[in-house]
Amino acid sequence: QVQLVESGGGLVQAGGSLRLSCAASGSFHAINAMAWYRQAPGMQRELVARIFQGGSIDYADSVNGRFTISRDNAKNTVYLQMNSLQPEDTGVYYCNADVLHYYWDSGTMYWGQGAQVTVFS
Repeated sequence: QVQLVESGGGLVQAGGSLRLSCAASGSFHAINAMAWYRQAPGMQRELVARIFQGGSIDYADSVNGRFTISRDNAKNTVYLQMNSLQPEDTGVYYCNADVLHYYWDSGTMYWGQGAQVTVFS
């Protein structure tokens, strides 16, 4: 079993910054992609940013240029640096990992418990 533990959410004024962290623990062979999703009240969960083991990165258009995703493969940890935060960035941010339990594995998705980010104007 794999656990994803998130930290770093909170309350911030518009224009401010927050940094989210997510550490994976458990028994597995490797982690392919790690990502951050968010869900605003009454809305569907959406992809914010994703980083693959090799370093390729995808960003949602709404955060491109303001958010930076990074990962430390040695620590099985992914980070999301969020700058120039706006009220529309408010929501619960979920960490996601595509975990390979064995080298021949097709991958299993795991989710963190969620971290609340609230941006006020």
